Amino acid sequence: MLLALETSCDESAVAIFGGDPHPRVHTSFVSSQIDLHRHYGGVVPELASRNHVLRLQTLVTEALRETSVTLDDITAFAATRGPGLSSSLLVGHNMAKGMALASRK
Repeated sequence: MLLALETSCDESAVAIFGGDPHPRVHTSFVSSQIDLHRHYGGVVPELASRNHVLRLQTLVTEALRETSVTLDDITAFAATRGPGLSSSLLVGHNMAKGMALASRK
């Protein structure tokens, strides 16, 4: 099972993928920031990355709960590497690294 994070710009997303013998997407959650950035007429990188920090843990929890998967069931963690806003990509990368480190995977 793979837990994947997407934080390349102004949306936070989490998906859980895997299974034998036919791998599939078990769940996918997306949190949009459109309303947050609309006032500024475009994406504000600092606001985007801060909002990823606020939303990612909740999205991961929701994804795990919906699939009845635990972190012990996850064998790998992934995050978008690019292209994207560096500050936003860093949030997803650090979250994936933190979960992998905490679960020793």
